[in-house]
Amino acid sequence: MSEKKKKSSLRKLAILVVLVEIAVIVICNLLMLRSDSSSDNSKIYRVEAKHVAEDLEKILAKVQDTTVQDATADNSKSQTEGVSTDKTTDANLQAAIEQLDLTAYPTIQAIAPFHPNDIADYDYLIEEVGGSLIRIEYAAPKESLPIVYMNIGFGLICVVTLILFIYVDRRISRPFVRMSDYADELAKGNLITPIDQQKSRHFGRFIWGMDRLREQLEADREREHEYMKERKTLLLSLSHDIKTPLAAIELYNKALSTGLYDTEEKRRSAYDGIEKNIGDLRRYIDEITTASRQDFISLTVRDGEFYLDEVMEQIETYYMERFVTLHTQFEISNHGNPLLKGDEDRVVEVFQNILENAIKYGDGRRVWVDFSTEEDAELIHVHNSGDPLPDGEEVHVFDSFYRGSNAEGKKGSGLGLYISRELMRRMDGEIYIESGEGFTAVVVLRRA
Repeated sequence: MSEKKKKSSLRKLAILVVLVEIAVIVICNLLMLRSDSSSDNSKIYRVEAKHVAEDLEKILAKVQDTTVQDATADNSKSQTEGVSTDKTTDANLQAAIEQLDLTAYPTIQAIAPFHPNDIADYDYLIEEVGGSLIRIEYAAPKESLPIVYMNIGFGLICVVTLILFIYVDRRISRPFVRMSDYADELAKGNLITPIDQQKSRHFGRFIWGMDRLREQLEADREREHEYMKERKTLLLSLSHDIKTPLAAIELYNKALSTGLYDTEEKRRSAYDGIEKNIGDLRRYIDEITTASRQDFISLTVRDGEFYLDEVMEQIETYYMERFVTLHTQFEISNHGNPLLKGDEDRVVEVFQNILENAIKYGDGRRVWVDFSTEEDAELIHVHNSGDPLPDGEEVHVFDSFYRGSNAEGKKGSGLGLYISRELMRRMDGEIYIESGEGFTAVVVLRRA
């Protein structure tokens, strides 16, 4: 998948997630509005209006008693009889309304005697107090704060989601796509272009390792080219040198066969010349054989120290799950944790070569590792079940490019055990094969 397609897929996913969140917000708002419309909380004004009427009734009774007492004290009974009863009642009611404290009723906005022709500023209820009708104006409480808070919360979620997708796109997706493309370039053999050493919290060490791999592959390829050049030059030189003794032998042979040398002394001289040139040929052939046997792989090791547990933990991490998928029983016996000499990474490579051989050439039933100690060395035995090596093949399993009789039809180069032995010897260790049932490779590591 191209970088453009991967970016498009991520953006589509981001848009889909945000649309789903928006749909959830809309649905929650509708449910909240529906809940508010059917909630009894919005009708609290009815309760407060009822309480207002009751309190006003009490205040009105006190006002009326005060009015009667005042009239009696002034001894103006005749005057009070001449005043309209309706006006007195309205005055008492107005006085009671003015004494009522509305701060205790948040939804009540105003109270006044009811007159059909009056215009109210708010919705109102009609209640009867002391035989008179009063208008109680109210404003129903709005339950909007929960919806506001909910929308703010959902909005923050949407913003965080977008920020998260942008972060993933820039910090994870794009670097990963570039690394995928870079891996393809490595597979194609493009080792010249260095990988961008950008700061990456997630892939920094991986990018560094990839670039080291590129540099190592490039160096190996240069060494291989140099080796091939030297090998070709050597072969061309030896081929040229071989022509001289061959030509001399041909001349001596022709002279002898045609009877050109008529004396015994000349014939003896020709035989000596043939023998000398045969010696030269044999020397050149030995040089070719020696050159073909020279190390053709650069095997460098780092002198250091490591604990046995560190290597075994890596081997268990690499192979435990793999053997489970292969339905092969894999066991690592209990062992101590001695400090050993050598290159930890190279030792891990040696065990990987051995275990890969166990997977290829074993019967797939069981692979196990156990340990023993001998003087100043730690011996690690890697066993795999199956048929033992045929007689005579043990001495060749560590030769370069050698493949045993059981390797037919199986992929391999015949270099795994050869490389393992060379690495172990460079670390002052050893590797050898034990005879017996199945196949057992023994790795010898020196204690620090």
